[in-house]
Amino acid sequence: MLKQKVNISKVLIFFISFYGFGLKSAQSQNSVDSVQIRRMFDLALENGMAYDNLRTLCKNVGCRISGSEAADSAVNWGYNVMKGMMADTVYKIPIMVPQWVRGDIEKAFFISDKNKLSITALGGSIGTNGLLQAKVVIANGIEDLDRLGESKIKGNIVLFNKPFDPKIISGFEAYSACVGQRYSGASKAAAYGAVAVLVRSMTHKTDNNPHTGSMGYQEDIAKIPAAAISTEHADLLAIRVSKNPNLLIGLNLNCKTLDDKPSFNVVAEIRGQTEPQTIIAVGGHLDSWDIGEGAHDDGAGIVHSMELLRLMKANGYKPKHTIRIVLFMNEENGNRGGKGYAQWVKDRGEKHLMALESDAGGHTPRGFSITATDSQYAKIAAYRKLLEPFGCHVFQKSTWGGGVDINPLKLDAALTINPNMILLGFLPDAQRYFDYHHARTDVFENVHQRELEMGAGSIGAMVYLIDKYF
Repeated sequence: MLKQKVNISKVLIFFISFYGFGLKSAQSQNSVDSVQIRRMFDLALENGMAYDNLRTLCKNVGCRISGSEAADSAVNWGYNVMKGMMADTVYKIPIMVPQWVRGDIEKAFFISDKNKLSITALGGSIGTNGLLQAKVVIANGIEDLDRLGESKIKGNIVLFNKPFDPKIISGFEAYSACVGQRYSGASKAAAYGAVAVLVRSMTHKTDNNPHTGSMGYQEDIAKIPAAAISTEHADLLAIRVSKNPNLLIGLNLNCKTLDDKPSFNVVAEIRGQTEPQTIIAVGGHLDSWDIGEGAHDDGAGIVHSMELLRLMKANGYKPKHTIRIVLFMNEENGNRGGKGYAQWVKDRGEKHLMALESDAGGHTPRGFSITATDSQYAKIAAYRKLLEPFGCHVFQKSTWGGGVDINPLKLDAALTINPNMILLGFLPDAQRYFDYHHARTDVFENVHQRELEMGAGSIGAMVYLIDKYF
């Protein structure tokens, strides 16, 4: 009996000692990680290059729609900057991109008094072939077309006037609930005989600033012109039409689509030390719309990604996996860069552990969306305690992916590379993002330096943790 008690005591002492060792080991490891993450943020905030790089991209290169000379300049700029950051290798992946040209005529006005309406053509729209005059009918989104019917729509211009729902807390969810009228509205209205569409700008804000964006045509339906109208003038037009259903407006656009043109994704790598064949990809999109500077969309994501390269080098961190920075071309009106990259990866038989995209602006970081298996998500969600001191507390399980450019790596059935790969989307605070999204106000001056740099630190910390523990 005594011998059994002694053995039990020894077992208890062993487990207590083992548990205590494990606890101390875990605490020690958390301490090491905290120091590394703290240093990432310190380097981003004290000696960061993201803000200066964004200034150069916005002011020296400017707006850079796919196929433009400015887009070509952006490719060369990104290549040269990452070369200067002493990446192990920097190269370009060729792709073909669409070439839509806005033209120099964008006019809309009331025929009766010649007062102008603030509009801008939607990307991909055809022109009006001279001045188009017609009455206006109001639709509260695509779903309202059935109510109006052909008798009210045929021969008229449809104003899609569905606003953002202010009760929806997430700006991106409010956007998703309305953006269908922008992308598909022209073909849906044309099926009822409409001659053109105006679409309420995709923003919470009531102002006189139209927001462009991509639209598409259904091949078996006649193409009609499509333009965005500012929220203020959408409200004005709706009021005037309610008072005078026979009100006429004029619309004149000379936008057009040219032949596809060669361009590039730009890539830089830090080679992994122990698993170089496995890739962690981080990126944003280099192209922007042509009416602003693309500062938030997606200059911020570009400089976040490039800054990761610099932070790892400056921190002396030697990654386990190969870290690949990808500056994608043509996210805005075709996703040729994202799809082309996924095909390139598939053709080479590469393995991606994780892809992260920053394409939600340069505002204060809040966390990440995570597309992963349950076990992968649980592991990543445990990193919250390390990032909470820096304001990153949202670890949101998602099925939509991390961003337009990286989703083909996992979610496109034709291009799926690794069904178990992790997709992360960087999530800044989005309450002000749609003030600037696709608008003339998306300029360098509307990006806050400290918020941008905090985003770079957050991405650096997450990539460090994924690289170390996966």
